[in-house]
Parts: sequence; C-alpha cells; structure tokens
Amino acid sequence: MRRIASHNLAQLLMQLRFTPEKKRRKQLDAAEELFAIVDKDREYPFEFVFFRITGFNLKRSDGGELVKGDELLEDLRVFISKLSGQLAGPVTEQSERIRTVPELAEAVGVSTKTIDRWRKRGLIPRKYIFPDGVRRLGFLQSKVNKFIEANPGLVSKAKGFVRLTDKQKQQIVRQAERLTAGKNLSRRQIINRISAKTGKCPETIRYTLRNYEKANPQKAVIKKSGGVIEPAQAAEIYRLFRQGCDARELMKRFDRNKSSIYRIINRRRARALRAKRIEFVASDEFLEEDAEQKILAEPVDNKGTTAHKSVGPIKLSGSSLSAYLRTLKDVPALNREREVKLFRQYNYLKYSACRMRTGIKRSSVSGARLTKIESYLAQAEEIKRRLIETNLRLVVAVARKHVVEQANLLDLVGEGNVSLMRAVEKFDYTRGFRFATFASWIIAKDFARKIPAQASRLDKTTTASLVKIQHDLRTEDAVDFAAMEQAHRSLTQVIQDNLTERERHIIVNRFGLIGTPIRKQTKTLKQIGKELGLSKERVRQIELIALQKLRQSLSLEEFELLTG
Repeated sequence: MRRIASHNLAQLLMQLRFTPEKKRRKQLDAAEELFAIVDKDREYPFEFVFFRITGFNLKRSDGGELVKGDELLEDLRVFISKLSGQLAGPVTEQSERIRTVPELAEAVGVSTKTIDRWRKRGLIPRKYIFPDGVRRLGFLQSKVNKFIEANPGLVSKAKGFVRLTDKQKQQIVRQAERLTAGKNLSRRQIINRISAKTGKCPETIRYTLRNYEKANPQKAVIKKSGGVIEPAQAAEIYRLFRQGCDARELMKRFDRNKSSIYRIINRRRARALRAKRIEFVASDEFLEEDAEQKILAEPVDNKGTTAHKSVGPIKLSGSSLSAYLRTLKDVPALNREREVKLFRQYNYLKYSACRMRTGIKRSSVSGARLTKIESYLAQAEEIKRRLIETNLRLVVAVARKHVVEQANLLDLVGEGNVSLMRAVEKFDYTRGFRFATFASWIIAKDFARKIPAQASRLDKTTTASLVKIQHDLRTEDAVDFAAMEQAHRSLTQVIQDNLTERERHIIVNRFGLIGTPIRKQTKTLKQIGKELGLSKERVRQIELIALQKLRQSLSLEEFELLTG
C-alpha cells in the first residue's frame, strides 16, 4: 500500500493511535464522510480536512497547506485503510455481512480490478479480522447496496463489459491453443497477448479460458505453469497478500496451486521477521519451565487502575491541546503492581518471538511458527501502546517544568512523546523503581539535548493554555519527578562528602552536575586533563576510582541518575 503523501495527514494518523478507540471510530466515520464530498478538481486547506476528521479547529500562522482534491482522495483511501486496520475487529462480530474483494466481485458479476476501480469512485472498504486470523479488506453489505443505488449506470456498464458472445469465446480459446503450440509461453504471457490483440481485459480472458477448461477437463488449453517463480512475481504475490488478497485469488491470478502460493508467502514472511530488530530486557524468570503460563496466563485488563488525564502526541495550538486533554481524561493510570505485570509481559513476548525466530529454517518454513511469532509481536505492540497511553500525561507534567520564554510547550510535548516511546523499550522493570522516574529522566535529558537554542516565543493563546494546563495538573497526583530532583540533591551531597577535590572536579565536569540537573554542561577527558595538567588516560583512571567510591555510597537509583 502506498504511503500518505501529505505530511500533515500522515502525522494526524500517527497521533490518532493514542486516541481512545471510541473516539477513533467516530473519526473513521468522519473520514469516510469527507471522502464522499471531496471534489478531485478543487483544492482544500488542511485545516478543513483536520476539522472534518477530528472536530477541532487547527490554527496555523503560516496560512496552512493546500491539498489538491485528487491527491486528497488518494491519501484518504490510505488513511481510512490504515485507521480501520488499527480498529479491525472479528468479522463474525459485525452486525451485517462482510464481503471480501473476490466475494464481492463474484456476487456482483464483475472482475476484482473493477472492484478496485470502484474503490476510487467511493466504495470504501475497511479492514476486518477474518476467521483465519488475517486482516483483510471487507465491504459492508449496506455500503455496497448504497454504492450500487447511487451508480446504476456504472455497475451496469461493468457487468456488460465482461460478457462475451459464444463466437468471441471460441476465438479466444483458438488463439490460446495456437500460442501454446507455437511458442513456449507462460499462461500469463498468453493471456496478456490475447488481451492486447482482442482489446479485452486480462481478467476476462482468464475467466473465459478457465470456464472452458472446467467444461472440457480433457482439453486443457494451456498447460499449468511450473518451475521456479521469478523474484519479482514472488514479491508481487506477497504484496497482494499483505493488502488482503486471499490465497484463492492469488492462485487464479498467478496460476499456482495452493501449496506454492503459501510457500512463497511464508518465505517472504520469514524474511521480514528475520530482518526485524527485536530488543527486550532479559530476566531469569523467562527461563523457567512454566514461564509462559505464569506470565501470560492473566489477561491484561483495567484492574488496579485509577483514572487520570492523558495527553496525546499532538502539535496543535494551545486551545486544541486543551480540547485534546479533555478527550483523554478517562484514560486510566497504572498502579505499581499492574505496571510491573505489563512490562514483564511486554518483554517476555518479545523474548519469546526472538527465541522462536531462531528456529526458522530457510528450506522449510512453518506457517504456524510464523503466525505464532507475529502474534507475540502484535501482543507486545498492543501492550506498548497501552503503556504509552497511560503515561502521556507524564510528558506534559515534565514539559511544563521546562517551559521557558524560548521553548514552546507544544514542541516539548512532541519531543517528549518520542522520548516516552524510547523509554518504554529501554525500561528495566526488574530493578525495582517506577517507570515514571526513569521516563521523567529520559524525557528531561532529551529536552536539554534536542531543543534548539533559538526557538519561537510563546504566543498569547499558548500562554493562556499553559496557565490552564498547569492549573489542571496541580489538581492531580504529583509525578515522581520531584523524587528525581531530591535524588540529585542527595547525589551532590554524597560527592562532596566522599571524594577528594580532584575526584570531585572530574566527576562534576564529566557528568554535567554544574547548574541544573537538566541543562548539563559536560566536558571531555581531554578538556579536564588540560585544566588539571594530567593526561587523558590519567583522568580516566581517577574517574573509575571515584565511581567505585560512589557505587558503595549511593543507592542504585542515585547511581543511575549520575551515570544515566
């Protein structure tokens, strides 16, 4: 599937991942309604698109991006497909019948390519989870009926396009027989040559030959293709499968049997999994015989949670940020026990996926093993999403502590959400301290490193919003950021009491303990050596001696604060 060309629309799709599911379903409906009214010959400001999808006003100082209608339609198709993929539910739980692309083509009496053309004309599918566990595109019967009623001429023309007279069918069969006898051509090449000569689409030629061979099993017109499939063709099969095309349709389109199709798909799946980077925090409990039963047996639910406000990773005006905060106010926070369980499950799932991946054989790929690995990774991704959602408010709490005249709150929130995602992947739950403390430190360090020296000043709207957000946040429980600041003060005192003057100078300058704990001013070994009249290697030796002293005097959390 193509990417969304509009950067703003792609960013909006990413931000909606952290919106509650009920809200996203409304936004999916709104996107489909917008698709129905867009004129391909007009241009639309992105503010209009944003408002129609989210219901919020987007204020911009640059006048906004203008999107051409035809480009917007293409982007909305991808936007709707990907957003519905995030919300995909079992097809068996839908209130009405869902048809796949091949099923709809057969029911209406047209080709699958015609269905693809209809999608560009307004027949919008969504993704659903089918009984085999695969997400595919599907069409609600009610929307199909509505499209047919609105486009009777289009549907009638498409049905008539594939109808051939008996004489035309006989001519197609004779041409296929001549090409088969005269040259060593594949089935696909023969069909394409007949299509070019007759002016009929390849799908029509394919159906005509297939129906003839069904009626005359002893008179196979074209021999079944065989041999090694070309890499480009294998890539196309895998691409279509990922887009929701089922195996039966692929068998027809590429003239391959079922086992051949699945062998090609599984090899491509295995290649993608082998190339995927999987990192996890290891734990001895993962090695226990009943680890999976103990760690994954309990489903992840909302027990042990308390409601609090949450903030999504969105770069909007101050008023829009306040509205966004209100939409996420019911996202629950995690207590300590539930947080540890989620991180344990998150890392165990990635550990299990990585362990199973080592058993993938190039010669014989097990589809069941691949499905299991993909299931582990999908579950891990869902837990990661939840951990991020429940800590989004933490980003705003840390960001507001670092808002200065030169730093925009919304820029800080955007940078902080990226840091939060990284913190979830790196957090070691086995060390006993809260994720909020670790994440606060990671976010604060990234603020100091990434924020440019010259940033735009806060406008009046953002300043007013900041006052409102600060007032709201003061009514909530304080985060562990205060504990981090207390640990920093304790660290400074321990350094003063336990190190010599030269050791203090090296540690303070190496780890940036001058000034605030956020805006560090660090120096290299070479710079410190010049100041003290020592070699670079000697400074390194003194640093190691000082760290050994501090390791004995500091708590684990304080030592992490120094060296992290």
